[in-house]
Amino acid sequence: MRVFRAAISILAVAFSGPLNAEIKVDQAVFGESLGGWSKRSGQAAEYALSGSSYRTYKPEISATPEGGIFVSVRIDHVRGWMSSDDHATLEITVGPTGVISSAKSNIAIQGRSIASDVILGTSAAGQEVTGADRAVQIGTDLVADLSSKLLREKIVEAGRVTFPAAIRHNYNKLYQALRLDGQAVPTLAPIIPPPPAVASTPATTTPAEVKKPAEPKPEPPPPVAKPVKGNAGVEISPYGGTGAADLKAE
Repeated sequence: MRVFRAAISILAVAFSGPLNAEIKVDQAVFGESLGGWSKRSGQAAEYALSGSSYRTYKPEISATPEGGIFVSVRIDHVRGWMSSDDHATLEITVGPTGVISSAKSNIAIQGRSIASDVILGTSAAGQEVTGADRAVQIGTDLVADLSSKLLREKIVEAGRVTFPAAIRHNYNKLYQALRLDGQAVPTLAPIIPPPPAVASTPATTTPAEVKKPAEPKPEPPPPVAKPVKGNAGVEISPYGGTGAADLKAE
């Protein structure tokens, strides 16, 4: 009995450990990967990519109902003091095991807003997907979606064309700053599938009673003709009037 209870306790810890782990973003690691938070404000980091300047602010983080986190990051394209900056937001949802489940971004350029689709991680049937694979796939699809929409808007200015790449840069750094119980998220983090939807069972209804067609009533048999006695009370007179009465008269 004691051995059975001990085994149950070990299994409970093994299965509840990842779900009860704390997932968060290490703000210091994230800022350092971008060149460090500004000493003046401590709320943003400025850096250069492909000859253009960008600014990233400290992310806003909130817990999700399933035990993960939702992260929102503001990114600016710094265009100089004579021009207004462009702005973008990067939003990602991280599961309780540190696996990124979805990402979305929005870019505002000269009053125009270009929003990406909500990028969800998917896997081919029968293919084993790890947390790192999911993160790479979502990041790639996110940049491809934003770049195609910028191209349709005919935006060709340097710095604006590479804005999706700057967002992907922040996405990668943000993933590397994720911490699970204070440790870096393992690249082989398990992906916990969402619980299956419970289909409501339709109420069983008693089928309506099928009425049988009425059986046709049997038709009465045709009347049977009564037999007539031969020559009973019937006088037969030959042609010409020579009947029985005529014979008696003679």
